[in-house]
Amino acid sequence: MSRAQTTARVQVIHSSGVLRSALVALLERERFQVTGAPGFTRASSGPTGAPGTPGAPATVTVVDGSCPVGAAHLERRSLQGSAKEPTHATPALAAARPGLGLAGAGAERAGIGLAGASRGRAALVVLAGAEHPGVLRLAYAAGALGLVDRDGPANHLATAIRLAAGGGRYVDDGLAMSLLRAMDMPLSPREVRVLSRAAQGDSVAEIARGLCLSHGTVRNYIASATRKVGARNRVDAIRISRAAGWV
Repeated sequence: MSRAQTTARVQVIHSSGVLRSALVALLERERFQVTGAPGFTRASSGPTGAPGTPGAPATVTVVDGSCPVGAAHLERRSLQGSAKEPTHATPALAAARPGLGLAGAGAERAGIGLAGASRGRAALVVLAGAEHPGVLRLAYAAGALGLVDRDGPANHLATAIRLAAGGGRYVDDGLAMSLLRAMDMPLSPREVRVLSRAAQGDSVAEIARGLCLSHGTVRNYIASATRKVGARNRVDAIRISRAAGWV
């Protein structure tokens, strides 16, 4: 057994207690040590004090990017500057097709360009769906080392965790084309975050407080997102972006 396989401590972040418990049970069967998983509210980047097992810090954090708590955690990490926002797809990724096995070192050689975790923090593995490229782009901005299809085989998550624990990269085959779309979509990760909050019904003040931005900056992001997607107004921008799977 590799060192990563025997010593990885995993933190699981999910909005649903039932689904979080299922993920914990799955990972414990894979012989990972699962630590406590603090929750994060949409309005604050601070922990809500969700229960968990105390101990040493996690080496890998598993986040479902499609749920509110998971998205808030990705926002928090991306705002801390763990990765630069991507502006275009890499040539190798542009040529990628599903089924090429872009996992581990193969993903790195293919030029996927997933950013490494910041020094001193747990490596990040994100569960995402191919229908939501906006989540993939947010995961990239947060510095994810692994992207796992939330509808794929369960053993893919364990593989991604082991690779991330050792500093490797993993991208599920089924997410390769969606990652390409995420790189090519017109909205930046921060515009996606702001528009996603607006789509959830948050006011400008709530978005500003949750993302640690000024009210004017939030309005500027909404205006730039509206312009980029060719919308008439904020409501139209949300409709277009939802239809494309960006928010």
